[in-house]
Amino acid sequence: MIPGTGAPGAPGRAVVVTGASSGIGKAVAFGLAERGFRVYAGVRRAEDAEALQAEFTALPATGGRGSLAPVTLDVTCADHISAVVEQVTAEAGPTGLAGIVNNAGIAVAGPMEFIPLEDLRQQLEINVLGKVAFTQAIMPLIRSSTGRLVFIGSVSGLVSSRLLGSYAASKFAIEAVADALRRELEPWKIRVSIIEPGRIATPIWKKSVEDAMARLDRMPQEARSNYASVMEDIVKGAEEATRIGTPPSAVARAVYRALTDTRPRTRYFVGTDAHIINVLRRVLSDPLFDRLIMATGR
Repeated sequence: MIPGTGAPGAPGRAVVVTGASSGIGKAVAFGLAERGFRVYAGVRRAEDAEALQAEFTALPATGGRGSLAPVTLDVTCADHISAVVEQVTAEAGPTGLAGIVNNAGIAVAGPMEFIPLEDLRQQLEINVLGKVAFTQAIMPLIRSSTGRLVFIGSVSGLVSSRLLGSYAASKFAIEAVADALRRELEPWKIRVSIIEPGRIATPIWKKSVEDAMARLDRMPQEARSNYASVMEDIVKGAEEATRIGTPPSAVARAVYRALTDTRPRTRYFVGTDAHIINVLRRVLSDPLFDRLIMATGR
């Protein structure tokens, strides 16, 4: 299919995926390209672009395969954002953008009582402001193509866990951003969906724990002594997520549905734990839910 033709979610049209160098972003980028989309995969470093392109090229080709083009995109860099918007506009045309997938993000872990404010600012700068900046910049193209907006949220945007308050704050904010956009853009039939994964088996948790341990070492002795046991629970949870978490391909399937369903859902929950948490948070009291969270090592 020629880009610029077909329904808003039709394969063959362009999709921009931010944070595509690994984990969920890579799975989404590959999954959409395998399903026929022309994917612009945002990465921050040239070596990531080369590795991503080489890995995709090495995959067995399928009959309906689209294409994948890595692009340099740090969502906190205005020059990167402008360059990607210009490239997509020039190559996909005014009606060729099926949508964007706002995935780029980091997970800052540490006790909220002691979290360095510069770390919290970085968490919000990347996970919230960067997503808003990229969305605002590409909105003219979304409007002209009646494309769709997809945000990778998390159950952490519905329930805040111990030592993950900074990450949860960014995901709670994305819930509000996506809800506002969905309601504001409804008159133009521009659809906005949030993907709500539970524990997904990706490298982000291992890196988050490593960074958290280093961050804890820089905190006052009081922080280390008060939160050592909690940190052990979080480490175990991260190891469990890496070992038995839902595969990233499940998130990729949800994103595909958000881009192609005739009537896309406002929220797509991914993973059994995500569905369970969504139900329990509605029916349990806060004290009871708190005890459940702690009992499960979250």
